[in-house]
Amino acid sequence: MKIHSRELGLVLAQQLGDVEDLHYGLWDADLPLTFANLREAQQRYSNMLLAELPPAAGAKVLDVGCGTGHLIRQMLQRGYEADGVIPSPDLGALVRRRIGDVGGYRPRIFECRFEDFPVAEHRSSYDVVLFSESFQYIRPADSLPRVQAILRPGGTLIICDFFRTAAHGDGGPGDRSFGGGHRYADFVETMARFPFQLVRDDDITTRVSPNLRLLNDWLMQRARPAALTINRYLASNYPLSTRLARWLFRKRLRKLEYKYFSGHRSPETFERYKTYHLLVYRLPA
Repeated sequence: MKIHSRELGLVLAQQLGDVEDLHYGLWDADLPLTFANLREAQQRYSNMLLAELPPAAGAKVLDVGCGTGHLIRQMLQRGYEADGVIPSPDLGALVRRRIGDVGGYRPRIFECRFEDFPVAEHRSSYDVVLFSESFQYIRPADSLPRVQAILRPGGTLIICDFFRTAAHGDGGPGDRSFGGGHRYADFVETMARFPFQLVRDDDITTRVSPNLRLLNDWLMQRARPAALTINRYLASNYPLSTRLARWLFRKRLRKLEYKYFSGHRSPETFERYKTYHLLVYRLPA
């Protein structure tokens, strides 16, 4: 089965970065921006999401794009009945190992895309549907009808993710450094066609953007030198194969070089082209 970049990122982040999950950390003035504090910043992000959940007694939550199951485990520990959606069987197995036997509820981990989620079997089943940096991977026109169908009346939709700003595509420095995200204006227009009522909209872009400084420092100071060393080794030991590979993948290599090693993955560039929001909606009772 093909492994996608986000799934690869989850595995590499755990193996190389010793982190629990692959979502941004939340950085405030009291937390120094260091790799040593990344776990704490990520936990602050998780705490922000947990604070938006209704009282735990009997509340049922679906975590769409549940990553490694770190947030599901915390919800179970707090008494929620939490299920997850993850399209990768490998990550599904990782989630099951992570959650173990926490709490008295046995979670269901749906190994499918949310577009293929069995809506008919789970109509009006959930009190909360949660997207944590996963909403960007699904067209709102596909995800929102499914959310509406599986939420109970009065249920809550939580979206915490980044969107494209109006500056996207302007051709400025770093314009192509960040992929992903729906255009925010289009998202707002689409949401207006559904009965969800906006309860909260927090723009947390500047609390998230410092992650890019950490990432850029790691890419330029660690990953780039390592890549250059490997490249020199291959070129000196396998010159013909290396030249052929460079020619065959020249477009992809140029794209990767620009995206990751141009120095444009900075907080300032992120804040220009992305807007990161915590959004909470309520479905009318």
